[in-house]
Amino acid sequence: MFETARPVVASLALLASTSVAALAADPYVPPPPPVVYEEPEHDYGGWYLRGDVDYHWASLRSTHYITYGPPAGTASFTKAELDEGWSVGAGVGYQITNYLRTDLTLDYWAKADFNGMTTGTCGVPPAPCMSTDTSAYHALLILANAYVDLGTYHGITPYVGAGIGGAYMKWHNLNNTIGGVTTVHKGASEFRFAWALMAGASYCLTDNLEMDLGYRYTRVHGGRMFEYAPVAGPGFDDGLNVHEARAGLRWNLGNNTRCAPPPKVVSYPPPVYK
Repeated sequence: MFETARPVVASLALLASTSVAALAADPYVPPPPPVVYEEPEHDYGGWYLRGDVDYHWASLRSTHYITYGPPAGTASFTKAELDEGWSVGAGVGYQITNYLRTDLTLDYWAKADFNGMTTGTCGVPPAPCMSTDTSAYHALLILANAYVDLGTYHGITPYVGAGIGGAYMKWHNLNNTIGGVTTVHKGASEFRFAWALMAGASYCLTDNLEMDLGYRYTRVHGGRMFEYAPVAGPGFDDGLNVHEARAGLRWNLGNNTRCAPPPKVVSYPPPVYK
């Protein structure tokens, strides 16, 4: 019986040794690992410079002035209109995160004309009369602003924002003309509280340059408009409502801007041999 089993055992041993030799000649090579793409953390913080131009139209909330009679008291312009105007501005800002930024802006509002009219009584004895009134204003507006960027879609980033600051209002002389006779009231100048609300969108032109188109509503609080001259004054306005259509450029300093997202880094997991 043992004699019969020996050839079988010998055959199994020969087969095992042959298999081991074959494995030694052709070692196992694992398949290549899958490619894993990793998006590195990106720092969107960074300074930027901006320049803007705008076309704006403004309205006076109301006007009034003191009269010395007869009768004495206060009166308002029957008509008080402001012409459209333009402005230029500049600012410096900081992109805090991809969704939040702040900046400080200074805008120069160029001269815009004022056209008014008053009605009342003139002369002795008093008789009804009407005046035509002309003046103009220009201003410097400084605002500290904060914006929420609402995400970037194909290079376009919509935003909303708000600002607070002040305006240095300079009223030119008021020329009050009645019956061909003109009385000149000296214009007043002062610094006033102001605030603004804005909305718009920016578009990536290059890795560092963005075009900004938007709307801004600016509220300038009231103050003195002109000084006393016989027989009326001083005069006051109750503030301006200013609607601005704005266009500008923002230059991002450095390379950390949403317009140039960082490249994806290819990494491979370590191979596992079994």
